[in-house]
Amino acid sequence: MSINVDLLKEICEVAGAPGFEARIREIVLREVTPLVDEVSVDNLGNVISIKKGSKIPDGKKAMVAAHMDEIGFIVTHIDDNGFVRFHTLGGFDPKTLTAQRVIIHGKEDVIGVMGSKPIHVMTPEERNKVAKITDYFIDLGRSKEEVEKLISVGDPITRERELIEMGDCVNCKSIDNRVSVFILIETLRALKEVPYDVYGVFTVQEEVGLRGAKVSAHTINPDFGFGLDTTIAFDLPGAQPHEKVTELGKGTAIKIMDASTICDYRMVAYMKEIAGKHEIKWQPEILTAGGTDTAGVQQMGKDGAISGAVSIPTRHLHQVIEMANKNDIEGSIKLLGACLEELDQYDWSHH
Repeated sequence: MSINVDLLKEICEVAGAPGFEARIREIVLREVTPLVDEVSVDNLGNVISIKKGSKIPDGKKAMVAAHMDEIGFIVTHIDDNGFVRFHTLGGFDPKTLTAQRVIIHGKEDVIGVMGSKPIHVMTPEERNKVAKITDYFIDLGRSKEEVEKLISVGDPITRERELIEMGDCVNCKSIDNRVSVFILIETLRALKEVPYDVYGVFTVQEEVGLRGAKVSAHTINPDFGFGLDTTIAFDLPGAQPHEKVTELGKGTAIKIMDASTICDYRMVAYMKEIAGKHEIKWQPEILTAGGTDTAGVQQMGKDGAISGAVSIPTRHLHQVIEMANKNDIEGSIKLLGACLEELDQYDWSHH
């Protein structure tokens, strides 16, 4: 297994809450600029990289979207004792916040702890209630005066957790969707000649409504579209076979649908054919809840795009210890690359 774990680690660990993607964008620009023919950043903050195709007269365009943002929070209030209240940026399961460290990105980065009422002083009713986001506050271990020197309302907050390797897996915060940022960079690095212009787009604000993908697809108006995002691997104790969605280590996943997209049947067939031809292990993915940039790419260009997605099976999604398999990651790079290189060799007419 030969993925660049050091680069993946840097990409996963860096902060980039929705709307505050500057730090991850710097890494993307550093990595991607030498690999492509053109790079630009649009007004929203999407990084649009272009690798020119050899069949220029055809003028077709393929767009791949991987979002740079991670679920996070934003400071809404600092109370008289220096405790910070926050609002979520993206979807959180409240129970995953208990006893976690976070980083508030103020005038400097400040570590805080997610606090809530101790179990010892809860009433029996409180103990049995499901935790709500509003039950939590952030404890910086400082007085209001000290906090206000560093932190303001509107500062972004991210989770504090480093990347480690566990067997064949990598484990970190923000595997969703930094693993896809990594996969898109590594695909652009490995691409040989491509028939059509490939737009590798590193999007912003996916976790709050696919916002960057919508704007960039509107600009590019691609003929072909690929989403690149994590998906649920519920291959855990207590899961029924029909609930698993995907399983870790069973290969990259070819999206059939999610809550915001029904992938083009031609693209699904094409991706399966490419996987078979190149002996890339894959599994089908139907995600009944949760949308991805695939929807923005498919729908927001003027003509719409023939779209599908490469999905990366991920356990513990939207928690602080998301986990993906290195072999699945490598297979995702291979599948995406082969799909982009052979786009002109398939009959895309309606059957």
